[in-house]
Amino acid sequence: MGIAVNRKGEALGAEVVGVDLNRIDDAGFALVHRALLDHCVIAIRDQNLEPAAQVAFTRRLGEPDIHVAEQFLMPEHREILMLSNRKRPDGSAIGFEEAGRYWHSDVSYGRRPVAVSLLYAVEIPPEGGDTMFVNMYRAYETLPEATRQRIAGLTAYHSFIASLSGKTEAQANRVKLSAEAMRRLEEVPHPMVRTHPETGRKALYVNPGFTTRVAGLSEDESRGLLTELFKHSTRPEFIYRHQWRPHDVLMWDNRCTMHHATTYDTRYIRHMHRTTVKGDVPH
Repeated sequence: MGIAVNRKGEALGAEVVGVDLNRIDDAGFALVHRALLDHCVIAIRDQNLEPAAQVAFTRRLGEPDIHVAEQFLMPEHREILMLSNRKRPDGSAIGFEEAGRYWHSDVSYGRRPVAVSLLYAVEIPPEGGDTMFVNMYRAYETLPEATRQRIAGLTAYHSFIASLSGKTEAQANRVKLSAEAMRRLEEVPHPMVRTHPETGRKALYVNPGFTTRVAGLSEDESRGLLTELFKHSTRPEFIYRHQWRPHDVLMWDNRCTMHHATTYDTRYIRHMHRTTVKGDVPH
């Protein structure tokens, strides 16, 4: 049986079947990569992906990125960020418990934001904890012409620190960063419209999670423009909602999507392994 790609969402999203990521050959890898570029987010179900295998597959996509929240990295494979509500014997969290519960693009606050993210579901609750995605190509293409002209050439700033501002002290302390990590997290500017380096398509590149302000605009103008763009980007017709099953692998392209993790009943375990691939400098 060959590999098949089945479209799942109207705006984005597909399921790839007939793939074992532990044994994928070059031809199969090329098909998976093409499906990701075509559909922006792809699900590959029923995988048995050990950490070393996940890192190895990620390396085929490009150089893995290492997350700044060092306390949540897997000690044996630091390329893996653990998204988990499991606890250590002392009660501390082994992983990022509340990661991504807002619209964002992974590591847009980096000078080289990550290109692709890969998330493997080791253990999930019986319901809840879905992940929503939006197509930022479509968000850009459906903007009023006047707005597209207004943002052409504009730059916006992104910051990881900004994502902590809405959290309680206890939540913020769970992602406390080292002094070295803090030094690396200055605001960085990126174009508000970026050209995808592989597809050549233009996508809106701002997000509520990490985008703080628009360069050259007053505070009120900046806030108004960003609010308008955020509201437009998250229109229902742009959204694909992934309902997780155990052993799902989900891959998404951060250069043309945003995503949002939803809540779940924390009486149940949600434990996932995330790897990411370094991207280019947006332009």
